[in-house]
Amino acid sequence: MNAPFPQKVTKLIFLKYFDLESPEEMEEEIPVVICAAPGRMGAAVAAISSIYSNTDSNVLFYVVGLRNGIPHIRKWIENSRLKDIKFKIVEFNPMVLKGKIRPDAARPELLQPLNFVRFYLPLLIHEHEKVIYLDDDVIVQGDIQDLYDTKLSHGHAAAFSNDCDLPSTHEMVRSVGMQNTYMGFLDYRKQTIRDLGISPSTCSFNPGVIVANMTEWKHQRITKQLEKWMQKNVEENLYSSTLAGGVATSPMLLVFHGKYSPINPLWHIRHLGWSPDTRYSEHFLQEAKLLHWNGRYKPWDYPSVHTDLWEKWFVPDPSGTFKLVRPNS
Repeated sequence: MNAPFPQKVTKLIFLKYFDLESPEEMEEEIPVVICAAPGRMGAAVAAISSIYSNTDSNVLFYVVGLRNGIPHIRKWIENSRLKDIKFKIVEFNPMVLKGKIRPDAARPELLQPLNFVRFYLPLLIHEHEKVIYLDDDVIVQGDIQDLYDTKLSHGHAAAFSNDCDLPSTHEMVRSVGMQNTYMGFLDYRKQTIRDLGISPSTCSFNPGVIVANMTEWKHQRITKQLEKWMQKNVEENLYSSTLAGGVATSPMLLVFHGKYSPINPLWHIRHLGWSPDTRYSEHFLQEAKLLHWNGRYKPWDYPSVHTDLWEKWFVPDPSGTFKLVRPNS
């Protein structure tokens, strides 16, 4: 069992750390950032459980939450079979987003502050050169070391999965009417978008799985660029969740256009949450290294698909607050 972490608190402009270790102890660690959002903490717990169970690597989890949810997620980890993981709890201050989000999105759940944590990775991570960010609605079936070993080309601050990279998912995309091009995320009626010269048929990418280089991120001022586009959208409504559901995706598409490295397609099998009844083949899912239930139909809720692949990693809430929604419950 790992030794208890020293209880220290370091105040930052936007964030507060809990459970800090010395930098010397972190050199060989794989840092994985996952958000624990109100009402869906069970998702983060299942994702962490799947990662921890499928690797022998030295993983350090950065579990990011809002102030009122931090005691809950801490107790969940410390009073369950996850008690031996190495983790830090990080508090995200949503005030950093003030004036940067339009309040009139058709899907208000996409405006939850923790959806934008990925924009601020350098404020969470100081000791590491390379970082993995994962959405909470994922399950990792492979060894996270393989994802961490993703090669980033010179000058690239991040690696993502291209939405046209896996032919097996194309039928799924067509069957549920999804978009996998920039046209699905950006409003090409707006002159600001047209002036960029980006073809609307350009394949989009999904920022639910990110391998990031912190040195390049800071050098290129990626966070400032993302904030610039958020503010422009408030002023001009350049993108909207009514298009493809991407208030956090759209600014990343703009900032990283033509400047990102690819992730192995099997490390991001997407769209499991886009339909309550459209399924992938079981053989295909067994080959997958990471499954992502992006979309409305989450595996802890009902209806949803492939819930067995998610639920095997779920760790029940010791407090009984979070409960799975099932047809007979």
